[in-house]
Amino acid sequence: MLRSSVTQTIPGVRRLCVRMFSQTTTPGAKISANNLNPLLSEVNYAVRGEIVVRAGEYEKQLKQGKQLPFKSIIYCNIGNPQQLLQTPISFHRQVLSLIEYPDLIPHVRGFYKDDVIARAQQYLQHLNINGTGPYCHSQGVEIIREEVANFIQQRDGHKADPANIFLTNGASSGVDTMLRLIIRGPNDGIMIPIPQYPLYSATIPMYNGAAIPYYLNEDQHWGLSLSELQRSFAQATDNGILPRALVVINPGNPTGQVLSLQNMQDIVRFCSDNDVLLMADEVYQDNVYGGNQFTSFRKVTYDLGLQDKIQLVSFHSISKGFLGECGKRGGYYELVGFDQPTKDVIYKIASISLCSNVTGQIIVGLNSNPPKAGDPSYPEYEQQKNSIIQSLERRSRKLVNLLNTLEGVSCNSADGAMYAFPKITIPPKAVEAANRAGKVPDMFYCLELLANTGICVVPGSGFGQREGTFHFRTTFLPKEENIDEVNQRLSAFHKSFLDQYR
Repeated sequence: MLRSSVTQTIPGVRRLCVRMFSQTTTPGAKISANNLNPLLSEVNYAVRGEIVVRAGEYEKQLKQGKQLPFKSIIYCNIGNPQQLLQTPISFHRQVLSLIEYPDLIPHVRGFYKDDVIARAQQYLQHLNINGTGPYCHSQGVEIIREEVANFIQQRDGHKADPANIFLTNGASSGVDTMLRLIIRGPNDGIMIPIPQYPLYSATIPMYNGAAIPYYLNEDQHWGLSLSELQRSFAQATDNGILPRALVVINPGNPTGQVLSLQNMQDIVRFCSDNDVLLMADEVYQDNVYGGNQFTSFRKVTYDLGLQDKIQLVSFHSISKGFLGECGKRGGYYELVGFDQPTKDVIYKIASISLCSNVTGQIIVGLNSNPPKAGDPSYPEYEQQKNSIIQSLERRSRKLVNLLNTLEGVSCNSADGAMYAFPKITIPPKAVEAANRAGKVPDMFYCLELLANTGICVVPGSGFGQREGTFHFRTTFLPKEENIDEVNQRLSAFHKSFLDQYR
């Protein structure tokens, strides 16, 4: 369990903190790594950590003509589809182009389809002639929040209120807001899955809270048991930590699982029974494969009739799915079970940054309200969307199948998201070499993989894993025609690595 020793949210401790710093620094001392907020020392973010820095160095060397064992870096470390050349959805980009430069509208008739132009004009009526340039409402453009509410209602079969929806700079911005809101000091804890996306383990200590781990079961396809939640909760309370929220990532990151309905019902009932806020990270809801269906925690909550007995925040994003519009930084969260005074505080926090970027909001609206059957753009939209999703599924199967042929490697199928999280056996001699190099064994493996193949993946230690096990997370985002090359490089390296350290 992660705990920080200093808090800046309790006045008495803040004064103590000031006295401590006054003994080691002089008034007005220059900002340096030695006198920063001490809470930052506990912050680590693996998906853009050491290994990515090393990959960037290799990439520069290749551009300078240096000879390396590979001719290109393949970035499989982060879910960033368009970095790996996934094609953007035409309808979304065309509408956005007209909003960004409305003077184009008279000149694109006959080139852009009529529904593209109509949608751009509709948004412009709710912005102004400068399109995305001005600030908007701190909660987000109203028409877009209405589109999101309609999307949620159609998805779940239960009515949604635009007043409960906040548009954000990606889902991570919303997660940060909620953690900042609920963590009051070092005795407040957030239950997080292990393995987990390091946004949570990195942000919780920044607000001086405690991360409370609960473990997913790798042998049960990364499923979750109620007994494990109860164990985690009891251990935290026995240690004087109050669990205030439970984070669930579904479909899973880094694990790629899709939770069963029974798992989801158990989680909702657990949160209701224990007055724990449920934070449902559902940014991969469009990435579901193999005949699986996505079900939201909101739908499960309403279907169980617990919407008045639980607090729930659901997060979604335009960065994932078939869009991959990571750089647009668009997302939203919806509140369930929050009273008006609490929503007023959340609005106050949102208003400090005035508003989220309007370009990202537009894409959120388009994703929530895409072309429908009968619209001129619908056939192309459906073709592009289905092509991306079907290709991702084929790539996931090909990669997972390859991983399961490697000696000492096992990998659950990726039923959702865009990652595989294989378990790897690292020989004792390699563990010894890692220790001599001052590296965690799976980091050592990943650095060697990068140095020999140019493939950039993230060690499992960056996401959390059961003691004594080693993993790495890789995306299956390289273009479909390049997946065979990735597999060949990975397979050859793994055999060589085992031969070297056997």
